[in-house]
Amino acid sequence: MNADMLAVADAVAREKSVERELVLESMEQALKTAARRTYGTKVVEATINRLTGNLSLFHVRTVVEEVEDEENELTLEQGQAMDDKAGVGYQFREPLAPIELDRVAAQTAKQVINQKIREAERAQVVAEYEPRVGEIVVGIVKRVERGNVYIELGRGEGVMYREDLLPRESFRQGDRVRTYLREVRNQPKGALVYLSRADAGMVLKLFQQEVPEIKDGMVAIQAISRDPGSRSKIAVISTDVGIDPVGACVGMRGARVQAVVNELHGEKIDIIEWTEDPAAFVVNALAPAEIERVLVDEDTGTIEVAVAEDQLAIAIGRRGQNVRLASELTGWKVEIMTLGDEKEKRATEIQAAKDEFMAGLDIDEDFSLLLVGEGFMSLSDLAYCNLTELVAIEGLAEELAEELQKRARDSLLKSALKEESDEALVALLDIEGMTAEIAEALTLQNILSANALADSASDDIEPIEGLEEDVLNALIIAAREACGWFKD
Repeated sequence: MNADMLAVADAVAREKSVERELVLESMEQALKTAARRTYGTKVVEATINRLTGNLSLFHVRTVVEEVEDEENELTLEQGQAMDDKAGVGYQFREPLAPIELDRVAAQTAKQVINQKIREAERAQVVAEYEPRVGEIVVGIVKRVERGNVYIELGRGEGVMYREDLLPRESFRQGDRVRTYLREVRNQPKGALVYLSRADAGMVLKLFQQEVPEIKDGMVAIQAISRDPGSRSKIAVISTDVGIDPVGACVGMRGARVQAVVNELHGEKIDIIEWTEDPAAFVVNALAPAEIERVLVDEDTGTIEVAVAEDQLAIAIGRRGQNVRLASELTGWKVEIMTLGDEKEKRATEIQAAKDEFMAGLDIDEDFSLLLVGEGFMSLSDLAYCNLTELVAIEGLAEELAEELQKRARDSLLKSALKEESDEALVALLDIEGMTAEIAEALTLQNILSANALADSASDDIEPIEGLEEDVLNALIIAAREACGWFKD
């Protein structure tokens, strides 16, 4: 029986690819659990001799300062009476009689062993594959269920969900497949290895395998945008002035990029040279469309691109794919328009700026056109620019430049105060029973919010035509209710 126990441990260790010691520890834990049915609340320890397979059970009692469990604890005096070297924390092990494993106990022991082995298998899978996240792994399709592909990786199993497959891509049992290891999760039901062929990282790793210059660090992939199965765009840069990054990725007669395309079942790949100049980068990213003009707005993170009428469809791409991938690749919001649309938009913007200057600065149309021609498109541009920029305009003296800035700031301040007044009016109208006429009269007395009205008494408010005192008091009470004065 003892030799049989060791033989079973060896067989299980080989079958599950786990350590023999772990199987034996699982058996000890299982026997300890089963012993509770016989020995109740006693603290039991089970050990299996690693050489003979002999099983031993012990009742463990611990020396403590204050006994709370008389069955499993001893006072210091009791411990020292048994062994004068005993101190607090010392444990005494008293042999127990072997137990008989009935059907229920055996089933419990089996469950404990299986659980421990599953935990060990899960830990091994995590330890092996977690450091490999972001790599390409090769496996054999084990089964396909509801569009999800389960892949045998050797020690563990990976899953590639339907959304991680390329469109119209299918696999059968036994197929050999290369996938991108996207994530590893250690879950109670087992370690899950998530695989993908649709992740942008798949393109990155394939190019690293096919292009030695990328692997050696002489060419770097700066950004990738991808529409899986249809088109990808990659931006590359060279760290060696003697190497053409695009040519290195394309390869002789396109051999390198074609190898990647073949692995991805014909997915088109645009290779673009990365540059720090956002305008040039966007122009490259929108290839093969020919770009006429580019306007960069750093404040909004937008780049407006103007193209000829016959280039509009190419720039946008099928279902907006080209402009969307270019936007993802560059990190800028790209807006495409024709030259005619761009001209009309510029005319509208110039007219709006001209009208704003004429109204806000009290100047004539010619002067406003002069400011627009110098690149000023709003009162804010004038109000907060460096004075030297205005003085640099031909024919504009420093005194006049200062006056323009003063008028621009005054106009912006008036607009801000009007907006604040409008917001206050809306807030006052939220009070139950308030009318627009009363709210407007209150704002003229600098009562701009429900809180301000709640803090007021009827005596503090100057008489308002048509407003009786009892109605005013009712409005003040309503304002206090709205501000939460009467809440517990």
